[in-house]
Amino acid sequence: MGQLFTLCFGRERSPERLDRFLVEQLPELSRSQLKKLIDDGRVLLDGAAAKPGSKLKGGETLTVDVPDPSPAEAVSEDIPLVILYEDRHLIVIDKPPGMVVHPAPGHYQGTLVNALLHHCQDLSGIGGELRPGIVHRLDKDTSGVMVATKTDSAHQSLAAQFKAHSITRRYIALIHGVLTGDRGSIDRPIGRHPTHRKKMSTTCRTGRHAVTHWRVLRRFDDDRLTLVELALETGRTHQIRVHFSEQQHPLLGDPVYGGSGRLKTINDPQLLKRAKALGRQALHARLLGFQHPETGKYLEFSSPLPEDLRSVIDYLTEKYGQPPFV
Repeated sequence: MGQLFTLCFGRERSPERLDRFLVEQLPELSRSQLKKLIDDGRVLLDGAAAKPGSKLKGGETLTVDVPDPSPAEAVSEDIPLVILYEDRHLIVIDKPPGMVVHPAPGHYQGTLVNALLHHCQDLSGIGGELRPGIVHRLDKDTSGVMVATKTDSAHQSLAAQFKAHSITRRYIALIHGVLTGDRGSIDRPIGRHPTHRKKMSTTCRTGRHAVTHWRVLRRFDDDRLTLVELALETGRTHQIRVHFSEQQHPLLGDPVYGGSGRLKTINDPQLLKRAKALGRQALHARLLGFQHPETGKYLEFSSPLPEDLRSVIDYLTEKYGQPPFV
């Protein structure tokens, strides 16, 4: 069975293109997938087939019929991977932005799992038929270091480390606004948003404990941006994005939590060009450290900034006369 979504475009909202509204409301679907749904007549605007460029003015109801593909298990695909480390127990990869971690409705091909199955052919089975070897995940448009397991014992060991919060995780993010302190923590529970079912929020009734530690790396005062390093004490869905957006500091370019809407506050045309080219939240999983499940030795892996995010940060550091960001 597929999925049927009913979305309401509030009367209080400013006019907006239908396809942009769908991208915001259904972040688990790519733009190309949404376009295909529209082209196939699976998106209805007030009961009639919609067009990609349709303008929403307020008060409209949208129905999105997402068919559920039939594969019962993930299949291998010859997709290139950047491998940072590999042995018979696990594999550490540098995930590019835009890659979904595991198959799910609307994303049964081109995922990290599809690529890993082709490369490894011996992933652990604990994650299930669609998530073999996956012990943690990154959002589709978040880049950086991930680990996957090849044996059930390795999977259990790493899962226990994640549960105990003993894994070292460091992220780099570029956020809107200028933070006043040099470091701090956000300790607010996170759960499903009370009205937007595809979003997470700290305003939910039954949230799970979530703590994000941050420290300022660079301030770009004139452009109202701050580069921060983040350490996760917990690992909730969209944790960093939710914590900062609800502090009125959404991540640059975040299409779900307000960062893309804030692009209009950027006055520097060159910076704006680079920020728009980013096309995603400015978030990168820079470092991952854990104890090897077999030897107990502590291992740590890092990932350089991907080109799209580096373009923005390099421009800012040069503009402000700061040393290059490594």
